[in-house]
Amino acid sequence: MKRERAYVDNRRNKILEIMKTNPKVRVDELAKIFDVSLITIRRDLQFLEDKKLLIRFYGGATYNKAEETKEDELDMYKTLIAKYAASLVEDGDSLFINTSKNALEILKYITCKNVTVITNNGKVLNMDYPEDISVILTGGEIRHPKDAMIGDFAIRNVQNIFPKKAFIGCSGISPVSGMTTEIAGEVKVNELMIKNATKDVYILADHTKIGKNSSFTSASIKEINHLITDEKAPVEVLNELKNLGVKIHQVHKGDF
Repeated sequence: MKRERAYVDNRRNKILEIMKTNPKVRVDELAKIFDVSLITIRRDLQFLEDKKLLIRFYGGATYNKAEETKEDELDMYKTLIAKYAASLVEDGDSLFINTSKNALEILKYITCKNVTVITNNGKVLNMDYPEDISVILTGGEIRHPKDAMIGDFAIRNVQNIFPKKAFIGCSGISPVSGMTTEIAGEVKVNELMIKNATKDVYILADHTKIGKNSSFTSASIKEINHLITDEKAPVEVLNELKNLGVKIHQVHKGDF
């Protein structure tokens, strides 16, 4: 099943690559290239259109350049958020980092010495990071596709660790629901990371997540010291969070 899913994802990614160089392609042309049926290609195009990555027309589709520009901008802000978070790390720090892709990216930009990172993010195994960083994995049950380490084993290990800081990514953050995630199994580990950080807790959330609520709350606003976001975050929501005691850190284009 996983191999079949990977095959489909690979074909759809290749369709997008073709469309970047050939703005308009026809269904019958793609069917010949990939040696699949017209129905299969139509399903692929429907999936990609639902993701707003292309625009379909009768018999074919065209690449959605406007959406690509938005994605590029969002990636830029996520990188700036990670760089800013890394600038808050000091020599000798110990850190919690959760399963967030954005939070894990912090490791690339840490320039301090003797930093210890405790994470339940299995993707760290495939990362390059500075030699002065020591990484400790929590262990636990691996959940794909995030390679999240969760469950009783991860919880038992995390509850006995008390680092100085925690850098936690999320699916959404709002004055009402606090910091939320879509994955129920990650909640308890997130809760412990936030609770056990002895100095500061930093939530990382780009502007698309500000004011948004996901399925499961990992922390109330009372438990959050700091929010790192970007300049496009809605001002009214940020003001509400400030009034509730959250310190707001915003990155801007041109930073770093």
